[in-house]
Amino acid sequence: MHPDSLAVRYRHLFPELQRLTRAENVITEANVFQPANEEIRKIMDGMCRDNLRPDSEFRNLGAVRDFLSAIRGGKRGIILMEHYSNFDLPGVMYLLSHSGPDGKDLADHIVAIAGMKLNEDNPVVSAFAEAYTRIIIYPSRSLAAITDPETLKREEQRSRVINLASMRALDRVRKEGNAVLVFPSGTRYRPGRPETKRGVREIDSYIRLSDVMLLVSINGNCLRFSDDPHDMLGDVLCTDRVIMCASPVIDCVAFREEARTWAGEGVEDKKQLVVDYVMHRLELMHEENEVGRLS
Repeated sequence: MHPDSLAVRYRHLFPELQRLTRAENVITEANVFQPANEEIRKIMDGMCRDNLRPDSEFRNLGAVRDFLSAIRGGKRGIILMEHYSNFDLPGVMYLLSHSGPDGKDLADHIVAIAGMKLNEDNPVVSAFAEAYTRIIIYPSRSLAAITDPETLKREEQRSRVINLASMRALDRVRKEGNAVLVFPSGTRYRPGRPETKRGVREIDSYIRLSDVMLLVSINGNCLRFSDDPHDMLGDVLCTDRVIMCASPVIDCVAFREEARTWAGEGVEDKKQLVVDYVMHRLELMHEENEVGRLS
């Protein structure tokens, strides 16, 4: 095990995490909404302080202010972020919370959409994830990996029940003035595997059910894959300057129309093209913010 892996560097925290955790590891329709555990959040903030360079920042707080104004006015808000590591959600919450009153206000009203893997695969990983308010979904990619017909039939039924409950929770939290944060790729980007940076088709439904959107790019990464990307506790920590940047507030109806223009004629899968356009826009933001990041 790498000496700078999560499993080694923060092993001393595991007993305290297990003492503090309260989340249920098996997801059902009754527990898809999981509020933040503030005591674990303090631990996660400490890990961010340990690994983010002091010159890390969240850029374009004017857009944050405009986005907050829109959701306070009753607009349904969604945040779509790039995804490189399991530190992305802790990082955005930490940087927003330390960037002034508007940033903290938005961080206090973010509800993340999370796949079941973070809850069900490893109790320590589940405890880390518990630091943040989440709605748990059953990702379509998880079904695609099942080969046994009987198991697939059973899990398809379970996924329908869980995801229906998740949509109800999504509607409720937004009526309460919260913004929903989603990683449109559905998984962390793995260098050399461009398919992991392609947006998931279902994200178009989230956009269609929203009024306003922020895109957030991420440059820099404090948590890198080990030789075994399936072992989340094997991920390797490193100090880095992380820059997160928000786009201007985007009207979701106009964005979906713009995506069709961008794609041109002859594209059959209209949902996928919208998500492809999301990823295109995020990539442009990423390239712009990488210039001079480490100079």
